[in-house]
Amino acid sequence: MSLQKIRIWDLPTRVFHWSLVVLVVALIVSGKIGGNFMDWHGKFGLAVVGLLCFRLVWGVLGSTYARFASFFPTPARLRAYLRGEWKEPGHNPLGALSVFALLGLLGLQVATGLASNDDIAFRGPLFELAGKALSDRLTGIHKLSINVLFALIVLHIAAILFYVHVRKDNLFKPMITGWKQLPQARPASGGGITAFVIALTLAAAAVHGASGAWLPPPPPPATIQTPAW
Repeated sequence: MSLQKIRIWDLPTRVFHWSLVVLVVALIVSGKIGGNFMDWHGKFGLAVVGLLCFRLVWGVLGSTYARFASFFPTPARLRAYLRGEWKEPGHNPLGALSVFALLGLLGLQVATGLASNDDIAFRGPLFELAGKALSDRLTGIHKLSINVLFALIVLHIAAILFYVHVRKDNLFKPMITGWKQLPQARPASGGGITAFVIALTLAAAAVHGASGAWLPPPPPPATIQTPAW
């Protein structure tokens, strides 16, 4: 069967993907080191907020194979894949499950991290909004869910390596170049500059909201009167 080179992944999707990879690594490293690196940990978390928001909007307004509707893992699609009948470009249904699980768990991580604290020097930008008691509970969830995130990352990498070495389907190259050799598939379309500007604007708004810059400053500490003598 003849193959044709078609455009699968648009540039915003590819930039999102690799930026998220870099930021997740940076978050893990800075979180494990702790100390002064926690300030950077918070900044990396805000960047992930922006990326996730951008991807959610791009999943609706982006190009063909970046849209969630094109790869949402419905029962019918999962059955077709397990029977070996799945021939569509882009994410296969099992890969889609991995994508949505990672996005959801990263969303949980940043949501809990924004209001977390380490009982020493670090407080998330929305700590004051949550209060100490809720912040402590969210911090516990944040720390526990990181183990699930590690497991999903390992599973995701293992699946990619399986496709590369066993199925002989290189998933790395298309996510770098955007192009793939496929039989009788239509190239991605849509996701123009208007959609990009909308997604970028909403992502910037999400980062601003998550930063807590809109919250009133905390009251200054009460002054203690000391005797003149």
